Amino acid sequence: MTGEEYKEFDERFNREQEEKSQKRLAELDAGFPLQERILRLEQARTEEKLAKEKAELEAFEAEEPFVDTSQFKPLATGELTETLGLTIKRDELNKLVTFLAQLSAYTESCQLNVSFNAPSSSGKSFIPLEISYLFPEKDVIKLGGASPTAFFHDQGVYDKETNTIRVDLARKIIIFLDQPNGLLLEKLRSFLSHDEKEIHIKITDKNKGGGNRTKNVILIGFPVVIFCTAGLNLDEQEATRFLLLSPEVNQEKLREAIQEKIKKEADSLSYKNWLESDPDRRLLKDRILAIRQAGVASIKISNPELVTKLFFEKIKTPKPRHQRDIGRILSLIKVFALVNLWFREKNGTTLLANEEDIAEAFKIWDILAESQELNLPPYVLNLYKEVILPAFLEKNNGAVEGLIGLTKQNIVQKHFEVYGRFIPDWMLRQQIIPLLETAGLITQETDPDDKRRTLIYPTNQLNISQKVNYIEKDGGIEAGKSIDQLTEDEQSELGKSIFGEETKWAEE
Repeated sequence: MTGEEYKEFDERFNREQEEKSQKRLAELDAGFPLQERILRLEQARTEEKLAKEKAELEAFEAEEPFVDTSQFKPLATGELTETLGLTIKRDELNKLVTFLAQLSAYTESCQLNVSFNAPSSSGKSFIPLEISYLFPEKDVIKLGGASPTAFFHDQGVYDKETNTIRVDLARKIIIFLDQPNGLLLEKLRSFLSHDEKEIHIKITDKNKGGGNRTKNVILIGFPVVIFCTAGLNLDEQEATRFLLLSPEVNQEKLREAIQEKIKKEADSLSYKNWLESDPDRRLLKDRILAIRQAGVASIKISNPELVTKLFFEKIKTPKPRHQRDIGRILSLIKVFALVNLWFREKNGTTLLANEEDIAEAFKIWDILAESQELNLPPYVLNLYKEVILPAFLEKNNGAVEGLIGLTKQNIVQKHFEVYGRFIPDWMLRQQIIPLLETAGLITQETDPDDKRRTLIYPTNQLNISQKVNYIEKDGGIEAGKSIDQLTEDEQSELGKSIFGEETKWAEE
């Protein structure tokens, strides 16, 4: 028998033996009940998946280089946003907060959850995705959507003996590119609140017979959860568990984003080489990897009294949601310390956040606080300030006896003047107006001249009468005066009462 003949014989023999083995296994399986066969199949698939993931992890960790930390220097917020700005134009606050949120995955329990809410094509998913490319690929999970059952099965490992799915999400960054299934969010509420390190959840699953069976899920660790949705409505229970963000939609940002898109797509290979060769970006990726390798177990705050003082300076009346807000501020403080961990006091695996970290966190919170307090996406709050309030002031410029409310058409027209595009009527009626009314920023009244329509009025407490009242006799400004009749100081006072103390009303 020649070598080739022997090889052919050997292959045929092995193939026949494999076929006999498979046939025998099938006969043995047929002796088990259907339910048992399904469980055996799931167990085999789970073991195969686990073995594959373990091999991939071992290979990755074997290749993961040790980072030389002597190359790092203290990283200022401005330098960080400048590096992130290589690919993300404008959106300074959004890209900084999103980066800090994703970095918080490497803390023990200070993970920040982020919700990007804005109309379609505004760049909601672009920011978290671009920043995620800075992080190790194995730490990032990107999902277009998932049902509760699919999510837990896909991310977890099934234990047949205990009928339990163990889902370890510690140090993970989960990005939902669209709003997750509502039932999944409900299942994750306690997990997102960091109530316990291990949380037990029961889910139901369909078997092949069409019946239901219950499975126990154990969620382990705390991930960073980011989801992006064009829907502006959020259940209050979810809204208070997330930092609400919206991408900028101003003309300058859009122009720069379009130019960057052209630059990227015109020669994608050259663009990628340019980006990856940028020294600051490479240093930032090394910094993230070094933070991951540092294994910081806990972060303490050096001056909690300062945190208390600064927080209560910002609020007049404490509300239940402030308990979660202060938790987010504390997380921001700790993540700022993590960014510069080599330049902070350290005791073993415990890091100490200093007053510089406290100051940086409160700078961010001062900008975020208003929309978070109102449970409004910044897009909706900005629309209120840039469209509804100016339209209301313009319509009442010559008012003598009383204020005239806005129609929806007035808002649509003003929106086009400000943003250069029309707002969909359904979005205005079904999402924006109800959100603003729930937040107490507007009221709706029936038009006395046409009972078929309603008029929209900014509320007194947040509008003109907050500090000055130009329609009441004893108000700060004489009753009956129009805006054109006000002095420069009165106009300035009026503008600040509406748009905030920092607004240069007389100039704008």
